[in-house]
Amino acid sequence: MNRITVLLITILLSIVMIGCASNDVTEDDDKSNEGSNNNNKTLTFGKTPWTSTVPPTEIAKIILEDIGYEVEEEEADAGVVFAGLGSGDVDIFMDYWEPQHTPLLEEFSDSIEILSTSYENAEWGLAVPEYMEDVHDVGDLKGKEDIVNNEVLAIEAGDPAVEDVPKVIDKYDLDMEMVNSSEAAMIAATKAKLDNKEPVVLFGWRPHSMFNHLDIKLLTNEQATEYFIASDVSVVANEKLKEDAPDAYDFLSNWSIPIVDMEEMIAEIENGEDPEEVAQTWIDNNKDKVDEMLENE
Repeated sequence: MNRITVLLITILLSIVMIGCASNDVTEDDDKSNEGSNNNNKTLTFGKTPWTSTVPPTEIAKIILEDIGYEVEEEEADAGVVFAGLGSGDVDIFMDYWEPQHTPLLEEFSDSIEILSTSYENAEWGLAVPEYMEDVHDVGDLKGKEDIVNNEVLAIEAGDPAVEDVPKVIDKYDLDMEMVNSSEAAMIAATKAKLDNKEPVVLFGWRPHSMFNHLDIKLLTNEQATEYFIASDVSVVANEKLKEDAPDAYDFLSNWSIPIVDMEEMIAEIENGEDPEEVAQTWIDNNKDKVDEMLENE
């Protein structure tokens, strides 16, 4: 009888121990899965050559890596980025300008979602040096076109942002043409003009370090208010992001950043500071804001 009792107790203890061990394994697996859930998908950011794209992309990249995602970047112009968002080859783009990029969004509207607004009322239009004291509105250029070689310096012709430039030129009946080049080339050409105190007209927008580094001003356009409407800048993503990476989706849905902070970071990067270090400094100095953006993560 005693032997039977001992045997039964031994069997019961073995079962209990096996059960506990199984629970420990399950709990460990659960904890491991909690740490690796975000690694199920590598997130790809679209990254245009614009300076305004760099700081938000770097900040979001660091935060998403901190919560467990693998992150890659795909550098291309806006048209290619939106095509990638539409196909799913690109997951996220941090620099969608409305209304400038609305045609691109509409082309792939079945596959792209606006997640949040980074900042509002970003101004853009034609700009001139401050020393052109008699030019405050686009209309003030009438009759002075020859002093700027009848040119408006602008960025790439394929960018929807510059589509308003020839429309405004026509609206004011200016004897001028848009001269397209890269953003860097436009800024370099403008700086050369300013160094010699020569008149120049360029395409300008905020946020941009041109207003930190160059003594320029944006012109009003009182007779063409349907153009150069202040922009809202947003985060957009492929529609599958919510299902494939819900933590990233929640974080980016809470995203926002002051335009002044953007311009400061752009200027720091252009002064030679490492973009990742600039982004990390912003994160360190804005922990409360970052925590708010992650609160639903």
